[in-house]
Amino acid sequence: MGGLREVAAPFVALGPSGVAVRDRLKYLSVEDEKVLRLIGDLLGTLASLDLKARCAAGLDHDTGQWAERKRTLTQESSSRWAGAITKATHDQWALARRGQLAHIQSLEAGVRTLAHRLSLPIGEKGGKRAPGGYRSRQEWHAKARRLHMLEDRLQAARADREAGVVRVVRGGKRLLNARHYLQAAGLTEEQWRTRWQADRRFLQADGESGKRFGNETIRVTPDGEVSLKLPAPLTHLANAPHGRYVLAARVAFAHRGEQWRDRVTANRAIAYRIHEDTSRGRWYLTASWTIPR
Repeated sequence: MGGLREVAAPFVALGPSGVAVRDRLKYLSVEDEKVLRLIGDLLGTLASLDLKARCAAGLDHDTGQWAERKRTLTQESSSRWAGAITKATHDQWALARRGQLAHIQSLEAGVRTLAHRLSLPIGEKGGKRAPGGYRSRQEWHAKARRLHMLEDRLQAARADREAGVVRVVRGGKRLLNARHYLQAAGLTEEQWRTRWQADRRFLQADGESGKRFGNETIRVTPDGEVSLKLPAPLTHLANAPHGRYVLAARVAFAHRGEQWRDRVTANRAIAYRIHEDTSRGRWYLTASWTIPR
């Protein structure tokens, strides 16, 4: 039986590290939607400015700069919203760095493959572990040009990484690029702009264990009442004590609802995100939390 690989002992794979559940915010009033858009637009603008500052700092960013960014945002919103924005900015920049590294590794693999095949005689057959040469001189020249292009891209990507430069867009590059191809994307300019504004809003907050119902910024009670802490410039819109706005809609998570309710009752951290689906004209609230190992 030589040549057969050994079968490893069976093991139990780890389960998911977190949970996310979503429910629709039904029966929102016109005033509710107006307030949500005002909050999201204001915080989205602040989040864009904070991301710009973080990208400008590059690899020189430190805890002192993070604290200064948070102080600046606190003056325009609140300490809790400032913390949520800086945390989201940090995560977005780190994700862009990981994507940048993966892109560089992909380019390196492409360059290695092309260089190897170009080094082989035209028409040479490959094996199971390595590809052979190209089939014709025309294909060889086309791949040689492709190699030079990938090498240029790789050099530029490496330079960006060494300088701490990332390419990131709030709202998404795909939607941004769709602005130039509205007909192919099946969108009118007005539809595109509505989606763009919705995707660039900021209405999310990480929870904190020990705080009331696990999140002081976006609070959801066990019976489904949703309220938000208003940023400083919008406190005049409050309809509840302590500068809060309570939505008319109630949420009830059908999936993992008992788990969510247990966490809320125990004041354990839960992150919330509110998002508008412009194509359907609906609003949704997503709750997420980590599962302890």
